Amino acid sequence: MQRRHFAAAVAAATAGLATAGTATAAAHHPGSVPGGDGALLRTMLAALSDELDDRHTARALVPHLADIGFDWHPETAPLEKLDFIVAYDFGNRAPAGGGDPSKVLYEPGPVNEELAGTVARVRAKRDVPVYAQWEIARFLDSKYGMDRVVSIEPVIAPDGTITYLSTDGVAAQVVEARKQLPGGIGTAGVIGFRDHVKRCVLTTRDRGMTAYAPRGFAMPGTYDPESGQPWTRRRDLYLVTDMMAQWTMLQKKLITAAYPNG
Repeated sequence: MQRRHFAAAVAAATAGLATAGTATAAAHHPGSVPGGDGALLRTMLAALSDELDDRHTARALVPHLADIGFDWHPETAPLEKLDFIVAYDFGNRAPAGGGDPSKVLYEPGPVNEELAGTVARVRAKRDVPVYAQWEIARFLDSKYGMDRVVSIEPVIAPDGTITYLSTDGVAAQVVEARKQLPGGIGTAGVIGFRDHVKRCVLTTRDRGMTAYAPRGFAMPGTYDPESGQPWTRRRDLYLVTDMMAQWTMLQKKLITAAYPNG
């Protein structure tokens, strides 16, 4: 099905949806919405209106439900539009030598090796700097000998305790590094796991960067059943985790928009 702007699909399917709902959905990205010409959205609106006995609230919620629950594709851009690459990790493996995992780094794992391969394929077509979470950066160095790679490392306290960065924590580090450059931040090309990359793009944007996934490049999508992070071992578990994170992001935005002065 030809991709269309998500807000246009919402408008066609549910004319008169609440302004806050359509504005937030439109701000995310274009995406494919299942159900032909808005059939899914019409069904969702009717069902939720009946369930809540409140059509007004249903109109506000449907765009968010469709966006977070049914659209897993980020907005993309051609390579020539990208000024740098940001690569976010996915999962890991328990420390090979054992030890206290709070003070011994986890192993990068096979999924991050695949993500490094995706970075290498993009970099072969567009020679720009790379900011990669350390699990990916290790492979970019050891396997690909890639130059101009900034590794985003975990935070290690004086007592050796390791704090691993969240997706947002990585984005915060990248934007601070880019702010120091004479030409400004520029446009990010975001690499991430297939089910994570949409949120990676949104998180990168929330940190003040223009960001897209590189057009024409498939992202890795095979889960590692031995990952050290249980929520990244199976797709059904991860999608719930990612939706929860997207809802949290949206909640903060909607509250701020509704009550900017607190």
